[in-house]
Amino acid sequence: MSPPKYGSERDTYVPSELTEAISGHVSDIGIRGAEQWLFVGSGGNPPHGNTVHYWWTKTIATSGVEPFKLHDCRHFFASGLISEGCDVVTVQRALGHHSATVTLSTYAHLLPNAEDRTRAATSSLMRQVSAADAAPMQHVTAH
Repeated sequence: MSPPKYGSERDTYVPSELTEAISGHVSDIGIRGAEQWLFVGSGGNPPHGNTVHYWWTKTIATSGVEPFKLHDCRHFFASGLISEGCDVVTVQRALGHHSATVTLSTYAHLLPNAEDRTRAATSSLMRQVSAADAAPMQHVTAH
């Protein structure tokens, strides 16, 4: 078996629904080989990239959906994290990017617009200042 990409490993935080789906897969299909892999290629090792591509292409063709690349699922995942409000470092770690710069250069167009956030923050500050200025005036009695 070869080490993970760039020889790195990472923790991946997954929801209970995914854990349950994997558990169901293990119960229904099982695990294979001495290393107990979910998906196995030749020799009981993880499948080679070409094998995964073949399986993916075959699955897409059989399903009848419009073709898309397996890597597109990674972009879908990243854009979903961003749309749910995850910060750049969280997305970087989830994807295993070696730096936030890689994440930003790939997904900056999906991040909330700085101008919109600035307008919203300024509006909030103005409401706070207006409320603070108005409060003392409410206690002034006319003579």
